[in-house]
Order: sequence, then structure tokens, then C-alpha cells
Amino acid sequence: MQHVFADSSVSSCLWPKFALELPIEDMVRLGWLLQRLHKSSKGPTVRSRFLDTMRIHVKAGSGGQGFPKFGGQGGKGGDIIVVASEKATLRNLHSDNPTRRFTSEPGENSRKWALVGAGGKDTKIVVPVGIVVLGDAGRVLGELNEPGEELLVARGGKGGERFNGFCGVKGQVRMVRLDLKLIADTGMVGFPNAGKSTLLAAISRAAPMITEYPFTTIKPQLGTIQYQDLRQITIADLPGLIEGAHMNMGLGHRFLRHVERTKLLLFMVDIHGFKLGPRYPFRTAIETIILLNKELELYGGSDLLDKPALLALNKIDLEGSDDLVEEITRDLENIDEELERFDEEIRPKRLIKFDEIIPISAKYGTSVDVLKETIRRTMDRHADLEFEKKAKFEEKIHPKKVIKTKDEIGSYIV
Repeated sequence: MQHVFADSSVSSCLWPKFALELPIEDMVRLGWLLQRLHKSSKGPTVRSRFLDTMRIHVKAGSGGQGFPKFGGQGGKGGDIIVVASEKATLRNLHSDNPTRRFTSEPGENSRKWALVGAGGKDTKIVVPVGIVVLGDAGRVLGELNEPGEELLVARGGKGGERFNGFCGVKGQVRMVRLDLKLIADTGMVGFPNAGKSTLLAAISRAAPMITEYPFTTIKPQLGTIQYQDLRQITIADLPGLIEGAHMNMGLGHRFLRHVERTKLLLFMVDIHGFKLGPRYPFRTAIETIILLNKELELYGGSDLLDKPALLALNKIDLEGSDDLVEEITRDLENIDEELERFDEEIRPKRLIKFDEIIPISAKYGTSVDVLKETIRRTMDRHADLEFEKKAKFEEKIHPKKVIKTKDEIGSYIV
């Protein structure tokens, strides 16, 4: 079975038949290897791997020693501060600091000619926007969601003075985990080969790798939908989920955290069904929707299921699609009856509600513009609803006082 890349400038790549018999983990590795071979055919490339989590060791500076004879005070040790920047990546942070150890300067000791020691210089760690900082026990220390935001992760020690016996205090030492959660307006979820990368390329300027074999997307891809009035909406293409993603099967589970901050979920489903390989069962489109619902429920609970969602039924360019669209729409209207066919272990306890269902062909651009406008309209509608909800909540907590007075002619003014 020979596969030709969608990009005509790329030479064909062989996807061997035996690969479909491999376990999922081996298929993922083979997909990654094929991409490496594809990139190497274009010439030498720099090794690049997406990083969305990193553990670092931080050690703040110790306070300087005091001068007991003259009551001198030692300088404060430098702090360790995490700073958000749009240009930063965890990959660059790792490259610049392979040991992942960060220290700051100690405070200067008190001297006869300088009784108050100078403070140690702070160390600033530049990280990408969207970072969640966690401490040793997994406790969230803070989030950095805007460029320029700062978070103190290790405090420098106090300088020596008479209250501590003129002995400088040691600075904080701890392990810190940096977790990146992409900040995108819309997050695409679906099984492998559903056409997510093709759609991303069709509605944005992103250029993801597009192939016909599973696990093409091995790291999140971000694109921006540009509208005529210059409105922009960001959309994230995540690696394809598989059954058992919440239990660390496949690749998609690693990146499910990135949909937590999206405002809208876009389910991408192959209308003709999906089968990962001969060893795996064939799943119809309605079964795919149910399984995706279950995976999100097991991973994120109601937080993910409460998000507004759209359903894109892809590949309507193939024969028999019209009948399948009607069948899926009918099944979703009678979803309670459909659920009875599923085993209890894969049956979701709560169903996600789709605002709209849009049949598309990402490959040929059919109804892609309709989808773009639907994404915008749905986001705006839910933003208005959220604003009204917050306004009512604020009014309930802080009710406005109504004062009536009379004008010159005796009419009431509120």
C-alpha cells in the first residue's frame, strides 16, 4: 500500500501493510519515524520535539551575614521569579539550561564600610504564556496567562540582623513543575485520520503535515482563523485520541490538558466510521462520538463536558454521505436509545450537547466557510450568555439601590 503526501512537493512514503497489525504504541513510533524520514528528504533539519511539561530545580540566594559589632545588616538573597513571554518555549528553556537548575545570587555580607549589605540579584526564568506552576506536592503555585506576568517561586533568604543572631537565612530550595496549557479559542478533538490537520490547513494559515496514515499529528498545532473584518480566532489541532486515552494509551492523552482552556470544542468525526487496524473493531460515526464523549468525561469530568461544542462530520465528498448524515442526525436525536447498545463501561454518564452539526469536506473545502462562521457565531453567543450570567450574579450580590425623586412638574425620576 503506497501513500502519497498531500503536499505535491513531497516524495511518496511507504506505509507498510504489516504496520496495521502492530500494537498502538508501535504504530505511533512508526508514524513518528515516517515523519522524520519525510523531513530528512527535504534536507537537514534541526531536531525538534514539542515540550509541554518540565521539572526544574530552583534555589534562591541566601541572606548575607550581619555585623554584630556595629549592628550591620546583611543583604537579602535574590529571588527566583518565573516570567511569561509570548516568544518563549519550554524547548528553548531546556536548550539554554540543560541542567534545569536555577540559582540566584546571595546577599552581600555587612562590612565596616557598608553596614547594610546589598541584596542579591534576582533570577528570572522566561516561560511561554499559558504556564501552570506546580510545587513539590502537585499544589498549584500560580498561572501565567498574560505576557509579562510574574510569579515568585523561591524567596531569597533574609539578611543577618540582631533578630536572627546576625546569621543570614538560607533561601528557598524546591523542585517546580512547569505545565504548559495552550491558550486557544477552539480545540479540535477526534480519532486519528478524522481530518483535523486537513481542516486546520483549510481554515487557517497553519501548515500541518497531512497524510493518510494514523498518528500524523504527534504534537499540538495552532492555527488562526482570519475573518474579513480582521477578527481572529485561534484553533488547536491535538493528536488523535484512541479508546483508553484517559489511561495513557496512544498520544492524545498527553495533550488533553490543552483543551481545558479552550472556549469551544470542535468534534471532528469521519462520517464513514473509523478503524485503527485489523486488530481493532470498526467504529461507526455515532460510536466514535460516544467514545470521544466518554474519554473526555473520564479525563476532565463535567468541566470539559460543560463547554460549548460543535460537531463536524467530515468526508462528505465520499459516496453515500448524504444518507449517513441523515442517519447520524437521527441517531443523535434518539441518543438515549443508541446508548443502550453500548456496554456500561464505555457508556458515558453524561452526554455532551452539540450546538450545531455541520457536514463538511475538509479536503475539498465543502462547507468549510460555513463552519468558520458557525465557530464565530457560537463563541459570540456563549460569550454573551456568560456575560449576562455574571451580570445577574453581580447584581444579586450587590443589588443596585433604586432612588425615586420628583422633578419640577411632580413626575417621578428613578
